[in-house]
Amino acid sequence: MCRNSNSKVNLKDLNLTELQQLLSQLGEKPFRAEQICRWIFAKGITGFSEMTNLSKELRSKLAELAWLSSPQMAVRRQSADGDTVKYLFTLTDGHAVESVLMKHSYGNAVCVSTQVGCRMGCLFCASTLGGLVRNLSPAEIYDQVLGIQQDSGLRVSHIVIMGTGEPLDNYDNVLKFLANINAPYGLNIGFRHITLSTCGLVPRMRELARKKLPLTLAVSLHAPNDALRDQLVPINRRYKLAQLIEACHDYVNLTGRRITFEYALLAGVNDREEHARQLISLVKGLLCHINLIPANPVQERGFQRSSPAQTERFRAILSRGGLHVTVRREMGGDIDAACGQLRRRYEKQKPGGD
Repeated sequence: MCRNSNSKVNLKDLNLTELQQLLSQLGEKPFRAEQICRWIFAKGITGFSEMTNLSKELRSKLAELAWLSSPQMAVRRQSADGDTVKYLFTLTDGHAVESVLMKHSYGNAVCVSTQVGCRMGCLFCASTLGGLVRNLSPAEIYDQVLGIQQDSGLRVSHIVIMGTGEPLDNYDNVLKFLANINAPYGLNIGFRHITLSTCGLVPRMRELARKKLPLTLAVSLHAPNDALRDQLVPINRRYKLAQLIEACHDYVNLTGRRITFEYALLAGVNDREEHARQLISLVKGLLCHINLIPANPVQERGFQRSSPAQTERFRAILSRGGLHVTVRREMGGDIDAACGQLRRRYEKQKPGGD
């Protein structure tokens, strides 16, 4: 939970039930909680004085024990085609997180971060450089969406939890964020319009499956065998592919939702014909979709993306093998849209940066 220097609670870190409990302690009626939630989660107000349907007495009580965070934009970069806008938001402790607005024909999607840094150590990812600093609070995740909606003037209709950090490594805070943004008192974004990405924290995947939320689970796969995945995605050393795929089958059975597998194509590393055929065997019989990603080059990592011709060859093999497969549309390559790149540049420019 995010608190300020006076140890006041950030109301955006609470859900409806917790806010009702808080108001009960103040001697207020429970229905006031939903009014407050609408102000902070739907309208995004930043001061108690703006809650005009509450009494001055209640607003004064709230101000004594609580505060409201607000998104603080530090950097904004828009792609040449105008379809992608990359944001860097600063937090109260001086750290920064990245978010992305992506304009699609079906609506406006926001990709949010869930941690400052990441400890998963994926070998081709900029987010893991420097490791994990800390988890984001529910409010800090929600504020990314509100900040982008307020800046762009566009209604956000889709959420992608695929920014910096491993969402299931910050499980409780991410679940509270999901509940608030899905709620009628929040932005009312349906779970079917939400995608959550994981590199494969199997116990948390199983826990999420039992909640039976109709969101889309995206699994960052990136390799079709254990030997290669141990190198590229170190969590595989703890949870092998057999365990991961079993958890994916269970997720599909419990939720009825198709799994998306993210597969970043790295030239000469995981993009050969043998890898495509191994991938077909790995996911055979599983309700899934393969999303091939032209890898974003990260200077510190040294990998190169597969050529368009090799990408098409890889896609065609998967398609002939009976898999549903697409190549992700590239967005924002000219504005450091890959997770972690913009934050890393910003940190280096700060006084005392590397």
